[in-house]
Amino acid sequence: MTHLQAGLSPETLEKARLELNENPDTLHQDIQEVRDMVITRPDIGFLRTDDAFILRFLRARKFHHFEAFRLLAQYFEYRQQNLDMFKSFKATDPGIKQALKDGFPGGLANLDHYGRKILVLFAANWDQSRYTLVDILRAILLSLEAMIEDPELQVNGFVLIIDWSNFTFKQASKLTPSMLRLAIEGLQDSFPARFGGIHFVNQPWYIHALYTVIRPFLKEKTRKRIFLHGNNLNSLHQLIHPEILPSEFGGMLPPYDMGTWARTLLDHEYDDDSEYPVGSYSTPVKEVEKELSPKSMKRSQSVVDPMVLKRMDKHEEENMQPLLSLD
Repeated sequence: MTHLQAGLSPETLEKARLELNENPDTLHQDIQEVRDMVITRPDIGFLRTDDAFILRFLRARKFHHFEAFRLLAQYFEYRQQNLDMFKSFKATDPGIKQALKDGFPGGLANLDHYGRKILVLFAANWDQSRYTLVDILRAILLSLEAMIEDPELQVNGFVLIIDWSNFTFKQASKLTPSMLRLAIEGLQDSFPARFGGIHFVNQPWYIHALYTVIRPFLKEKTRKRIFLHGNNLNSLHQLIHPEILPSEFGGMLPPYDMGTWARTLLDHEYDDDSEYPVGSYSTPVKEVEKELSPKSMKRSQSVVDPMVLKRMDKHEEENMQPLLSLD
């Protein structure tokens, strides 16, 4: 075991060997091979290329050198292409701070039986008058940056549960294709985290319809890890034990405290509620959407295709069986 693996338990070391092809005897060579590829992309500013940083990208791509380098390049390219998103990229930024305090994201105290961190989002908590969807995305990315420092989570990964209870159609209307593409690029394509499952619960029909629109733009691996449970929490409990879930998800623990993770990041600044203007993010969402290339998502800025809405409205809940993939 090298010093780069010092933070891993014996069980996780074995998991890294078996599942991620991590070999302590070749670890430094693996890292150097990725680092040597940096010169092939002079158009990208690689702000970090230290061993520990490159290692998380190797783990995210099971030690396939080229795939790890491509993810590393996309990580920095995403930040170059969306510079305004990463200005004031800290927990005390007004928009990020309020999103964090509303539970975007939340994190459960207990890991699942695979050692994965369970992140939770309660979609209806979004206060459109105080922060934007981009602020929510920034808060999630900032949180992942902090969590991925833990080598155990680099190997074991994350699980995400999104509760859509009471999420209104008006709120859903803000989930435009360009906004969703920004999130997909930031989370699926440009961040070195392993997501073992993304669980939708209590989703209304229009969220189900929206998912049918964005599904073609998700990688096959991502699609296999998305579970649409609807109101069937029993199917959720088959994958995540209720003993570690709060009562909102039919679990045995008390209701989730939305400020839990925010207090971890903000510490003594959590209770400082200074007034700030609406939309603290420096670039309006419309300008962000305007800058996004439409090549990979050639759809209008409507929420969903009208024909999809018509079909979903006709069938609604009777056809809302959970789409479970146990892969």
